[in-house]
Amino acid sequence: MRFQNLIQLSGAVVLCALSLSAAHAATGGEPAAVTQVDIAPCLAASSADDMDKASSACAAVIDNEKAAKADLVKALIARGALLARHDQLDRAIADDSRALLLDPTLADIFNARGELWLKKGDKPKAVQDFGAALKIDPNHERAKANHKAMARELERIGAQMAVAGKPSFNCAGVRRPVEKAICANRELADLDREVFASFSRVLREARNAGEAKALQREQDDFITRRNAGFGRSGYDLKKAMQDRLQRLNSLG
Repeated sequence: MRFQNLIQLSGAVVLCALSLSAAHAATGGEPAAVTQVDIAPCLAASSADDMDKASSACAAVIDNEKAAKADLVKALIARGALLARHDQLDRAIADDSRALLLDPTLADIFNARGELWLKKGDKPKAVQDFGAALKIDPNHERAKANHKAMARELERIGAQMAVAGKPSFNCAGVRRPVEKAICANRELADLDREVFASFSRVLREARNAGEAKALQREQDDFITRRNAGFGRSGYDLKKAMQDRLQRLNSLG
């Protein structure tokens, strides 16, 4: 019985060897050829702004596991740029992000993705990408301009947040009821600061000393009426401040 099993096993080995030999002969002893992925249709369709053709042509490259890394990056960048031009921001960001994972040295793509984040209103991510582009290429002009503009914007936002809810005057030690009311109400405090800022602007832009003096008198009269009117029946402090702001804004 054991001898019979050995014979059967030997036969199986021979058959396997013959099968491998036949397969080797059929292919000429060479590995199967890998199909070359043609990226040209994707690039052409994207350049021509043809969404329909680019959709299929670029997908043929991007979804092909045999695509070379360089071709895959090019296809992702081309499709991402096309999607961005058609305001498909999320999909464009996804393509740029995948391209950057494959090649994190692409300063142009970091900048491009930063601009997309900016369009979406995500300023911190935009600044991060502009900074990444400059880290790769310190002379990248567009990234430098974008980063500088965003830095100023974030600085302005930070300054606004620092004074948010604070009026134009120091709340410490105020005695007038109207000032205490303004300090205690965030909306009124912001409104008071806006009134003061608008008044400062129109005063600064006065054409002559006489006009500046008249503007100062008008502002003093408003403050006097505000202080005297607060607490009286029918007096609306918020409306009075809004009316004053509207008046000042109409002057310049």
